[in-house]
Amino acid sequence: MAYTDINSEDRLVQQTFAEHLEGVLGWDSVYAYKAETFGAEGTLGREDTREVVLTRDLRAALVKLNAALPDKAIDEAVSKMTRHDFSRSLLQHNQEFHGFIRDGVPVDYKDEKGHPRSARARVIDFADVTNNRFLAVRELCLTGLRAPSYNRRADLVCFVNGLPLVFIELKAVYRNIRAGFDGNLSDYMDEHVVGHAFHHNAFLIVSNGDNARYGSITSGWDHFAEWKRNDEKDKGKVNAQVLLDGMLAKDRLLDLVENFILFDASKAGKTRKVVARNHQVLGVNLAVESVMRQEVLKKEFPERRKVTYAAMKKPMRASDWTSTSEALLRTDGVLAEQAPADMPLVQRAHPELGRLGVFWHTQGSGKSYSMAFFTEKVRRKLKGAFTFVIMTDRDDLDSQIYRTFGGCGVIDPKKTPRASSGKELKTLLGENHAYIFTLIHKFNQEVDAREPYSERDDIIVISDEAHRTQAGKFARNMRQALPNAAFLGFTGTPLFKNDHLTKRIFGGYVSRYDFKRSEEDGATVKLVYENRGEKLGVAKLDLNDRIAEVIEQSNLDEDQQAHLENLLGKDYEVITAPDRLEKIAKDFVDHCSARWQAGKSMLVCIDKITCGRMFNMITPHWQAKTLEVKAAAESEPDADRRDVLNAKARWMEETIIEIQISEQQGEVKDFKKWGVDIIPHRERMKKGFEVGEETLSMEDAFKTPSHPFRVVIVCAMWLTGFDVESLSTLYIDKPMKAHTLMQAIARANRRCEGKDFGLIVDYNGMLKSLRAALAQYALGDDEEGGGGGGGGEEIVAPIEERVRALNEAIVATEAHLLGLGFDATKLIGAKGFTKTGLLADAVNAVYKSKESKQRFEIMARQVFLRFKALIMEEAIHAFAERHDNLEAIYKKLEERRDMSDVTGVLKELHLIVNEAIRAQAPGDDQTEAKTYDLSKIDMEKLRDEFAQKIKHKAIVVEDLRALIERKLALMMRANPQRMDYHRKYSEIVADYNREKDRVTIEDTFARLADLLSSLNEEQRRAAEEGLTEEELAIYDLMKKDKLTKRQRETVKEASKHLLARVLEVLALRHDWTAKETTKADVEQLIQVEVFSLLPDPPFDEDEKLALAGKVYQHVFQQSSSGVRGGKAA
Repeated sequence: MAYTDINSEDRLVQQTFAEHLEGVLGWDSVYAYKAETFGAEGTLGREDTREVVLTRDLRAALVKLNAALPDKAIDEAVSKMTRHDFSRSLLQHNQEFHGFIRDGVPVDYKDEKGHPRSARARVIDFADVTNNRFLAVRELCLTGLRAPSYNRRADLVCFVNGLPLVFIELKAVYRNIRAGFDGNLSDYMDEHVVGHAFHHNAFLIVSNGDNARYGSITSGWDHFAEWKRNDEKDKGKVNAQVLLDGMLAKDRLLDLVENFILFDASKAGKTRKVVARNHQVLGVNLAVESVMRQEVLKKEFPERRKVTYAAMKKPMRASDWTSTSEALLRTDGVLAEQAPADMPLVQRAHPELGRLGVFWHTQGSGKSYSMAFFTEKVRRKLKGAFTFVIMTDRDDLDSQIYRTFGGCGVIDPKKTPRASSGKELKTLLGENHAYIFTLIHKFNQEVDAREPYSERDDIIVISDEAHRTQAGKFARNMRQALPNAAFLGFTGTPLFKNDHLTKRIFGGYVSRYDFKRSEEDGATVKLVYENRGEKLGVAKLDLNDRIAEVIEQSNLDEDQQAHLENLLGKDYEVITAPDRLEKIAKDFVDHCSARWQAGKSMLVCIDKITCGRMFNMITPHWQAKTLEVKAAAESEPDADRRDVLNAKARWMEETIIEIQISEQQGEVKDFKKWGVDIIPHRERMKKGFEVGEETLSMEDAFKTPSHPFRVVIVCAMWLTGFDVESLSTLYIDKPMKAHTLMQAIARANRRCEGKDFGLIVDYNGMLKSLRAALAQYALGDDEEGGGGGGGGEEIVAPIEERVRALNEAIVATEAHLLGLGFDATKLIGAKGFTKTGLLADAVNAVYKSKESKQRFEIMARQVFLRFKALIMEEAIHAFAERHDNLEAIYKKLEERRDMSDVTGVLKELHLIVNEAIRAQAPGDDQTEAKTYDLSKIDMEKLRDEFAQKIKHKAIVVEDLRALIERKLALMMRANPQRMDYHRKYSEIVADYNREKDRVTIEDTFARLADLLSSLNEEQRRAAEEGLTEEELAIYDLMKKDKLTKRQRETVKEASKHLLARVLEVLALRHDWTAKETTKADVEQLIQVEVFSLLPDPPFDEDEKLALAGKVYQHVFQQSSSGVRGGKAA
């Protein structure tokens, strides 16, 4: 017998795969090469090697699954499933057959009475895997259908009911698996070779027995993905066995075939087959499970039991408040008469009712596809006629998702409605549509709770970028309009520390997929950070005196001074200083032209005007650079180098640079003040580019890799919901934080052929903000996932406390207005001119003095804050009108201030500040810019660094009087004429320069990339002891010398338990240090715990009593300084 390598693809890899499929996953298995017999009774029932469908198995399955169909209908189904049309492509065949496999084969027949009938013949039983035959065939011989001279032998083909759904190409364990794609699969799929073998294919797998990847028939190698985990909580590993278990277990394979394949034709002239990635399958299935839990809750809590009703007494009286602005308030109980006798406590019967969770998958990981997979699976697998309301907050996002759903065949764009107005939205929601696309702004009409748009409980609202759409009146109207709907929030960024509201609306995370995991899995490319730009200085130009002089000579009224105070003293003047912008423009041209072969570029500026100014500054530098490159080419003696320079010069000449900003009224005049002609830019933005006889929009041109529109300058547009695979460099010169920052940098993380990474160039010194934003991804891992209201809930004050707090704030604010001579109760029920007149009276009353106005603004903001804390509670509706009336007064004050014209003086002041800001000459540390791979950041380190700062706090109510007086004192000190502007701008510049310092940047990234090197002594000791720092503090208080190892372990466990009990109790006792009774309760709790937890011996009663006192003092001191139990609150 001839020798064969025991590690070959046949002896090791094929055999291992087949044995796993058969022995572990329950497949039948056949080795066909030189062993297959042909004919109806042959091994597979094939007539010859040209056949790729096992018709014997197919017919048997059709008969079994369609008992009511006559033989002719079965024959027709077999014929349609095996028919090959030489005029159609592989993709066209595949798309049609996939539809037949998923939805059934359309057949016509006559019933027993001769009447014509139509039906769908089921090919696969997706509900019961045991009704299907799963067969794995090794070494299957295939012959070309179009060119019979081509013969190939497939390593492993997986058949379900005779259909070749999975094609597995295997290489030896020591071979690179890409060879299987480049050298084999690409050849096999050629229509002139054995392309017909892939007409029924669901997906392809390439493996060497260790590594494995999968893709579709249209996937390039860059889009072949790994399957790393079969549970979202798994860390994941690239392993062929994990892929087999996750994709070819019978139930999982049928789930993939039925629910996780799309054909996307949303990109002009191109259709691609999309097989869901690992994270999409796991995430969507978790979201579907959340809907299933919701269905169970709906049965447990039917309509009449969905809310519970109660009431609380002791409403605040107006006479409880005094005004510090004029005199004592009236105490005749005017407001008290208007206050309810008791306050409603209406709340949902179960916290998860209506809450499906937050679906956080990082930007670029395919959220739109996940939405489509989710909605279609719910419609197919769950009973009922669900309606999905797809909601965004921007037209471009709405259009993008609508195009994706239409391109994937999920909706028919000709029939699926997009609400163009609030009135139309109301009509559509009253009808029975599977999908409705809308903007949150369309919920712009007041909704009578007695007449909602729809009371159906099978409406699911999917909110894209959920954190942006759920505050304010529109969101409240939506909930009134759809009282029984369920809400699922999609977001590309995690819930940041101020996103408590988002969690209360949607629930906790139902699925999470952060940017680090996305990059590790190959769903996105890695991001590299580079800090560029000069340091700045503030010239000594008598800045304060010059600014004060201009303000004094301008004779500004109070509103104008307030407006100016709002605009001055910020980093805007520093960032937009001409000297700085000019240097950035030159550096941008040098850097961008050096990366001319990398892809497209985007420059993000602080605002629209600066976009125009930067275009004007960049253009001459670009032209000069082009001439410089041409000259270098002409003088270059080396032919190869000269060719490269000539190609670069042509690239620069062809490159189109353009701005993309939204239109605003009066923009021509506004831009002209800054020397920018916006008209030609606006014409380009509206008309796009002429390509032959066709017109290409700006968006489509930038998305087309070959189009010369290669550089775009933006400030807000295209930073979210805008995918450009060829965008390789993002230049940022705009302060951004949290969601906005993470969404922006993710523009560069899309996968594209030949693109190894996305480069983030920082001109603005955003390192501090970037670290804080990235920390959210790390901190998010601490929260348990799970659907609906599960996981990650912040400690929320009881509803009684929140209702009382809101009522207190409203009554106090109304009392303040009453003291100023305006009775806010007159606004209740007022309409039309009567209401507008009353609002004008209210504004005039508030303007009695500067203090009265600022006091009202502080109090009103407290009302808004406390109102939001109840946004998802039914109880909120009892306070809605009074809240809205106060909000209307507040907005009219803002409008009066913001409409005050300070353009002239502001322009003059900008010039003064701009003149003072100077870019410094490069220092010793301004060497060649260094890049940092963001994927190297240790997320565990970020968790350690930020966890203490970003713990979820209990939402408690600060004493309203103290809060108002503290904030008022700060506001009253502000005066635009007295502000030390030189100090203010010097601080801004110093902060800016710190973020530009090379040593600081390198040190920051070094610390982030190395967990242990920057742990301080206490952190290291806590880690060594297996304790948190907070537990270590308690342990240090309670330990004593000469303890045995076992006794030390007992004290450690006691420390953990004691801290947990203290935190548990303190969470329920707000401001406990101010009350003797609660202090005594806490002291007694600690004594009891210490006496029960510490062993005796070695601790006697006196020692325990003393230690309990030490622990109590520690807890008291920490709580008094804003820390709970030694733990940041």
